[in-house]
This record gives sequence, C-alpha cells and structure tokens, in this order.
Amino acid sequence: MDTRLLQTFTALARAGSFTGAAAELQLAQSTVTVQIKALEKTLGTRLFDRLARGALLTDAGRRMLTLAEEVLEAESRLLAAATEDGPVTGTVRVGAGETLCSAHLPTVIAALRSHHPEIEVHLQPCSTASAIEGLRAGGLDCALLLEEEIDHPEITAERIADQPLVLLCAPSHPLAGREKPATWQELARENFFLHEQGCSYSDWLAQRLLAVAGAQPRLTRFGGIEATRSCVAAGLGLTILPRANVTESLRDGRLAAVPGPSLPDVSIHLARHRRRHPSRAARTVAAQVVRHFHR
Repeated sequence: MDTRLLQTFTALARAGSFTGAAAELQLAQSTVTVQIKALEKTLGTRLFDRLARGALLTDAGRRMLTLAEEVLEAESRLLAAATEDGPVTGTVRVGAGETLCSAHLPTVIAALRSHHPEIEVHLQPCSTASAIEGLRAGGLDCALLLEEEIDHPEITAERIADQPLVLLCAPSHPLAGREKPATWQELARENFFLHEQGCSYSDWLAQRLLAVAGAQPRLTRFGGIEATRSCVAAGLGLTILPRANVTESLRDGRLAAVPGPSLPDVSIHLARHRRRHPSRAARTVAAQVVRHFHR
C-alpha cells in the first residue's frame, strides 16, 4: 500500500474537509479526492461520509485512523534510521502562542536557516488548547506552551524556561513612576486590555482582579497583542505581557512598567506527542529552541 494514501487519509481526518486537507498537503483538492477513493477501494470500505459541512469519519474510518498513524510513525522511524548520517532535512510544524511567536521564534528560525537550511519550519500561532489538539491529531510536530502545567495523557511536556511578566501602562498614566507600589485594590478599579481567553497569564490576572472584594475592573480581550499594546500606549488602560515582548517599548518610552504587586513568572513548556517518534528535523528544531532559551 502506498503510504501517501495514508498521509492523505490522516490529513483529511484532521482537517475535516477536502479543502483543508488539500491546503495542508499542498495538493489539488481533486488529488485528495482521488487518493481517498483509491484507499477506500483498496480497503473495500467507506472511510468518510461526504456531508455539506465537510468529511466525517465513518466507524470504519475511526477504527483505521490509529492504525494508519502507527504505520506512518513506523515509516518515519525507518526513514530516520536510514538517513541518520546524512543532512538534516524535512518540514517541522511548530505551534506556539502569539507572544512566543513574536518575541522568540524568529530568532530560532533564523539560526536554523543558517545552520540547517534544508529544514523548513511551518510556524502556527495557536492557543494552548489548539496546540494540544494539533499534537494529538498529528498536525503539529511540537509546540511551545505558556502554562504552569501540562496535564494530558497523550502529551509530554518539558519545562525549558520561565518568562517574567510585567504590568504595563502609558508613561502618562497616573500609576506610572509611582514610588509606592499599586495594590490589588487599586488595580481592580482600572481598565485592562488583555490577550484572548485561554492565555494563561491574562486569565490569571483577570481572576486575581475579580477576586478583590467589590472589584469592578473593566476587562477587554483582544486576539492579538499588538492591539493590546496600542491601546495601553494610548493611555486607555493597563495590560500584562511577558517582558520579552515589550523590552523595546519600555526602552523607547512608549510603555512604562507599573510598580505593583509581585507577579509570578510564566513557564514555557516544549510539548510533543508521547507516542510519536520525532524526525531528525523535529529533534533539531527542538534542540535549537532549548538553546535559544538557555543562552
């Protein structure tokens, strides 16, 4: 059996649509359709129900999915063993939150292009939940997660660094430059612009503010940190971000640190699927990520 058919099958199972699978595999949609029909003919069973909202696995398709992933994993290990002494090549799909994508991963990718130009990194900004689903379904090879703990039976996570957090405001804000740190009671009366729900440090701050007796903070959530920084720089409120994401803004005076309560660091975990054997390219990318945070 041509394992390319299994790759197409697992991609369609992940994407849930022929269009999505074609985009992931960089194939024409008609090619995906032909390959799925060929696999169904070879196996003598229907693997997907074609519905208006997409492709849904049949019972037979669900039974086959784990076995197909195991075959592809075995093929990956075989190829890795055969090419262990050759140049490191291949595509590695990495998931990470926006703060890590913007502050750290460009440096990692630049180092990889310099030392391992035949590795292609596909970077996918995503939430923790989306990253874990991507690892579980095979859409990601590894992920960087800003979480205190990762508790998922199929995912293994290595804590590789901690990120200091900073409360931020505009230099003109009344809380900027105070000698006496602001209290939680004072902060709970402020307007905050936070990253979208599912961001561990934004969720932590929101919970801490709302726990203050009589708290009435106005919390606005954004899907991107650039909008957050812009609103805060305009003097509209406060936010919390990893210091690495605002070093330049603090240095040039666009933002100011708020003297206030001590903040916990947020942990960075390198996460992978527990049962999948990483390719040489994936191991190389992971090693470069660790070097970046340990330098």
